[in-house]
Amino acid sequence: MVKEGYWFGLPLLLIACGLMSLGYLESAEGLTAGGIFFLALALLVMNFFRDPERIAPADPHAIASPADGKVVEISEEPVGSKRFQRVSIFMSPFDVHVNRSPIAGTIGEVSYRKGKFRVAYDPRASVENEQNIFWVRGKQGEVIVRQIAGVVARRIVFWKRAGDYTRRGERVGLIRFGSRVDVLMDMSVRVAVRKGHRVRAGSSIIGYSANQDD
Repeated sequence: MVKEGYWFGLPLLLIACGLMSLGYLESAEGLTAGGIFFLALALLVMNFFRDPERIAPADPHAIASPADGKVVEISEEPVGSKRFQRVSIFMSPFDVHVNRSPIAGTIGEVSYRKGKFRVAYDPRASVENEQNIFWVRGKQGEVIVRQIAGVVARRIVFWKRAGDYTRRGERVGLIRFGSRVDVLMDMSVRVAVRKGHRVRAGSSIIGYSANQDD
C-alpha cells in the first residue's frame, strides 16, 4: 500500500475502533453500528491505495500500460505539429490507482493544468479536466501520459521531476479515487489493445514501438 493509504485509512480505523469500544462498554448498538461503518470505510480506502508488485514486459519494444482499468477510447490526436495515437484508460474506484511509466527513458516536460471535473470516461475529460501531463523520452521514442482527474478524484500525485530517469513499469504517481489516464504514442506504434480491454499498470502491453534499437 502506498503511504497515502495510511494517511486516509488509519484515522478512519481509529474512529472505528473508538466507536466499537464505546459501543461495547456502554451497550450502545448505535455506536457499534457506527464503528462497523467506519471499519468498512477504512478497509475500502486502504484497498483503494493497494500497490501490488508487477512484472514489466520482457519484450524490449513493448509499451506498458501506465494504469489499471478499462480501455474506453482509441483515437488520434494532434500535439503541436505532430499526430499521436491515443489510448484512454478509465480507472474505477476499485482499480489500483498507482501509475507507472510506459517505457524506459527520461522524464521530459511535466505540466499541471487546472480544469473541470467531468466523469473520467467522458471523451471531453481528456481536454477539459484537471490533469498532469508528462513526457517520457527513450530509445523507443517519446510517449506522453496524461493523469486526468475525474468527478471524485481531485488530487493528482506525481513523484518524478523533469530530467529523472525511469524504468519501464516503474511507479511514477497516482490519482485518488477514480480517474482516467491517456497514453499518446507515435503513429508508427502498433497498438495491441482494443476498446473494452482491461489492462494492468506496468505489465499489460498496449503497443509495440517500431524502433528496433531499444
